Amino acid sequence: MRMDLILELLDVPGQLVSVLEPIGGLGTNLVTVIHQRDMKNKRGMIPVQITLEGERNNLNKVIEKFKELNVSILEIDGIVQKENISTILIGHIVDKDIRDTTDKINELKGVYVNSFDIKLDGEDKSSALISIEADIGNKKLIFDRIKQIALEKDLLMINEV
Repeated sequence: MRMDLILELLDVPGQLVSVLEPIGGLGTNLVTVIHQRDMKNKRGMIPVQITLEGERNNLNKVIEKFKELNVSILEIDGIVQKENISTILIGHIVDKDIRDTTDKINELKGVYVNSFDIKLDGEDKSSALISIEADIGNKKLIFDRIKQIALEKDLLMINEV
């Protein structure tokens, strides 16, 4: 059986080798690797497409190993595993500790704030567009967490539609 994966890796020496190393030991064969260094995103991550061959059980072991290694899996056999979510906060965002807000969102498993764009308006309230990358199916959980943070910090939250 074959499985196509798209991984997201840091563009640092040794990263690709460290991800590919466990594959053979888990009873699977590496068929194809497409390493697209010219496709780096804002966070310095690059997509790596791999095709594996092996028994279903062994392929599942590779997926689990990638999760243990905190390797981000964007797609499995063409099925998207990650989604981008955006929300807006309005209020005294800077005064209410941006770092704390980001950390509270990032505490959720499979969730990563990849940008926090703030528009300042002097002493008046500011607005922030928060962009989040998350495992598929976590949207409600994320919005619930941000709503809780907004209530604690007296911020207005506007979700994407």
